[in-house]
Amino acid sequence: MLKTELILASIVVGTLSLVTGASVSEPKSEGQPMTGAASQLPIEGSLPSLAGAIDWLNSPPLTMSQLRGKVVLVEFWTYTCVNWRRTLPYVRAWADKYKDQGLVVIGVHTPEFVFEKDAGNVRHAVKEIGITFPVAVDSDYAIWGAFNNQYWPALYFVDAQGRIRHHHFGEGDYERSEEVVQRLLSEAGHNGVSRELVLVDPVGVEVGADWPNLKSPETYLGYERSETFASSGGAVLSKRHLYGAPQSLSLNDWALAGDWTIGADSAVLDAANGRLVYRFHARDVNLIMSPPASGSPVRFRVLIDGRPPGAAHGSDTDEQGNGIVTEPRMYQLIRQPGPIADREFAIQFLEPGVAAFDFTFG
Repeated sequence: MLKTELILASIVVGTLSLVTGASVSEPKSEGQPMTGAASQLPIEGSLPSLAGAIDWLNSPPLTMSQLRGKVVLVEFWTYTCVNWRRTLPYVRAWADKYKDQGLVVIGVHTPEFVFEKDAGNVRHAVKEIGITFPVAVDSDYAIWGAFNNQYWPALYFVDAQGRIRHHHFGEGDYERSEEVVQRLLSEAGHNGVSRELVLVDPVGVEVGADWPNLKSPETYLGYERSETFASSGGAVLSKRHLYGAPQSLSLNDWALAGDWTIGADSAVLDAANGRLVYRFHARDVNLIMSPPASGSPVRFRVLIDGRPPGAAHGSDTDEQGNGIVTEPRMYQLIRQPGPIADREFAIQFLEPGVAAFDFTFG
């Protein structure tokens, strides 16, 4: 997820620069067993300080001295990020399997959107998603900055001496990542580390993307990062405006219809019955949304090519396309059983005040 628009990034961890050509929105291979030079796991730097978190969940604050002698897996995430959600089944399984063999998994929650800075929202998400390993709430970007990290999700593998020995940005490469955990545990003197790899059975939004059929990119709706906006006359920035949607859209174009205000990071509906339309090509359609500041729920209805989604409805809609925005989070609106083709997605909101931030696809 971001920085998804970066194709090349230079990351500094400790004193070493790491260069990656992987965008977190790109598909990743499952990796191969480590052989030859790759098995040596070179030292990439030292584990930066974890100080600066505004809160810790599932654990008291963890210090560097407490972690010495432990193998540590640090994952940067933000709770609305679909790329992270699709890695979670593996990270959760590793935390469970290896916790009694010396592995400590630490989730560092660093927000992308303003509502993700709220520790209460993070606490609620941790409970709802079922995360039980320690979470550092990094709302001020202190830990993110110490790592010079640029990605959600990002994995850093730390040995028992506190040295970063491997990293992975984005989804995939799960076999190699688990083999790194196994190797570091063995190096730390833990005997009998199982060489079998975890088996996961993801459900809902945690199911891996349908990469061969995924032809729609993450699309932000706020003007700071928005692209392919197709309402006539273009966007009117930070002012209430009556928009109209064209009769047809090109692939990956989107448009508003009704009374909206396009702000820096979201589009906010100012009057009931506004619509948001998108021409997409993917199995899944997800949309990050938030209710009004008052907390009042906002009902909506989703259509595909002008019809209720039926069997293609997502986990947050029914077969008629009905749903409700009750909290700030990612909503899965469409999961198509196939065939996958260019289709027009539309969502109509029955009450005003909803904020729409970001489309993601799977």
